[in-house]
Amino acid sequence: MLRRIAFVAVCFLFICARIDAQAQKPAERSYVLKAARLFDGKNDSLATPGLLVVTGGRIVAVGPSAQIPPGAEILDLGDSTLLPGFIDAHTHLTSPYSDDYKQEQLNRLQKTVAERALDASVIARITLMAGFTTVRDVGSWDYLDVGLRNAIRNGDVPGPRMLVSVHALGSTGGHCDVQSGFKEGVFGHEAGPLEGVINGPELARYAVRLDHKYGADIIKVCASGGVLSPTDDVDTPQLTQEELNAIVDEAHALRRKTAAHAHGAEAAKRAIRAGIDSIEHGSFLDDQALDMMKQRGTYLVPTLMAIEGLEEKMDRGVYMPPAIAAKARAATNALHQTFQRALAKGVKIGLGTDAGVYPHGRNAEEFHQMVDLGMKPIDALKAGTSTDADLLGLADNIGTLEPGKFADVVAVPGDPTQNIRQTEHVFFVMKEGVIYKNEKPAAAH
Repeated sequence: MLRRIAFVAVCFLFICARIDAQAQKPAERSYVLKAARLFDGKNDSLATPGLLVVTGGRIVAVGPSAQIPPGAEILDLGDSTLLPGFIDAHTHLTSPYSDDYKQEQLNRLQKTVAERALDASVIARITLMAGFTTVRDVGSWDYLDVGLRNAIRNGDVPGPRMLVSVHALGSTGGHCDVQSGFKEGVFGHEAGPLEGVINGPELARYAVRLDHKYGADIIKVCASGGVLSPTDDVDTPQLTQEELNAIVDEAHALRRKTAAHAHGAEAAKRAIRAGIDSIEHGSFLDDQALDMMKQRGTYLVPTLMAIEGLEEKMDRGVYMPPAIAAKARAATNALHQTFQRALAKGVKIGLGTDAGVYPHGRNAEEFHQMVDLGMKPIDALKAGTSTDADLLGLADNIGTLEPGKFADVVAVPGDPTQNIRQTEHVFFVMKEGVIYKNEKPAAAH
């Protein structure tokens, strides 16, 4: 009897807590955000002063003449700039960063799925606190990305909105074959379509359908070799034209966008011909590939922070297998020039960082990487907001500060168009009307 009474009491308290939580849901509240400036994500200049009205998790008004709802909480963020929540189009939130190459490989084999899921939940929070309210996650294992996305979406874990790929698709022995580098037989079977490894157009279609079946929002392919994979050259094509055609055709038929890891020019051109939506990295793209991208509207996501992370490791003498170190140096030497040529040709450039290759939470450093290579600060801000929203197919809801869109808002000190590195000092984060961070610096009055 006592157990039954205790059970009923617990249930009653749970129901009351649920009712109270529903009554007090932050998304139903109204806020007025004030700041010295506002970047709406699309214009070439900042609005002054900045004022934003949020109700029910969405933006309802922008600008000093906006009507203030009765009972709204007014937050004066002082000498700062309001911006749309940042977007990172190339992350690996389920891959913790490590300086130790060998230990990282061992962790993948020794850590349980549950432990890796908990690691990923910590990374998700770090990413959100850095101002990134949306990410595209382009490669994971054991459905960790699906679970993390769902936990964030359900409000169980704080983190950015996630679009996930389940398994990146590639060839046997290629960059996306997670068994590469281990002796034959270690895993008990050769990786196949269920793990994202394909050989031939029909298996390619099957793998897309499997990713879709198990929760993919996007389809990621490895069209070329990679820097960190142990069994390939960085720039060699790894999928045939027919395989890429099948992948992109099937993905688009399922209304899924596609992204191609492609360092090499030939691999990129095959992906572009297939109709890929974005080229990731693009270290060795030639002028023909860039012209094809410009003509077809293919986005480049250059992941400059990945190169920065690798350079930092090499400068500190951190161990890498010699073959991987050589590939890292080659990609580093090429990518900056490729970025500048893409910029000069007017190729669409989105912001993506390859988070996990460098320590998570430093995503916003990609802004200054792009500016240092010649991009205008206002265009870099667009790359990480409205341009990425277009790339991800989410422009109806995110990427700009406009009425009707999700209230994804960040604030940084001062004026980021004068000092782009202010984006690395996000002190206010709101996602869908919920405030996750509000640490106004003492200097901002």
